[in-house]
Amino acid sequence: MKQELTELLCRKSFKYSEEPAFKLVSGRMSKFYVNCKPTTLDPRGMFLAGHLVFDAIRTANVTGVGGLTFGADPIAVAAAFASGLKDQPIQAFSIRKTRKDHGIVRWIEGDLTPGQRVAIIDDVATTGGSTIRAIERARSEGLDVVRAVVLVDRQEGGLENIREHVADVSAVITRDELVEQWTATARP
Repeated sequence: MKQELTELLCRKSFKYSEEPAFKLVSGRMSKFYVNCKPTTLDPRGMFLAGHLVFDAIRTANVTGVGGLTFGADPIAVAAAFASGLKDQPIQAFSIRKTRKDHGIVRWIEGDLTPGQRVAIIDDVATTGGSTIRAIERARSEGLDVVRAVVLVDRQEGGLENIREHVADVSAVITRDELVEQWTATARP
């Protein structure tokens, strides 16, 4: 599954340039660009990402999986669906970028209660900033964040930064694996 997802990411979500050509959120220029949404919103990509992320969290004894909207949303839903298929149901949840200011004021949408163990996920980690925000917001709502999983690690310090907030952090696919696959399949 991982190899197939890597190939799909290379076709739909990964861009590479010999010179820094892609502007990142930080404003910095990079040789690599990863936008996982075309892959995680694709039926096969959703299937693969969901199963691989569920496999990465299944031993953590969590009741929920989610992260900052929108990057984490399709992955969380896919992982929750995969958990149901494997008779180990885990709830999906979404963390808002701005707190809901009406009704029940909160950061998180989903069927979770304070004290429950959860895994925070993200589509891509560069510095880990959005994953860390998700961890902090989940904790502010009383959730016990015990694991973080990133679909693609750009290998620029993000996992190390996230690890300062939750010890158990992993990535499904690394930038090096994407570059290796991209190089193997790139047409001259």
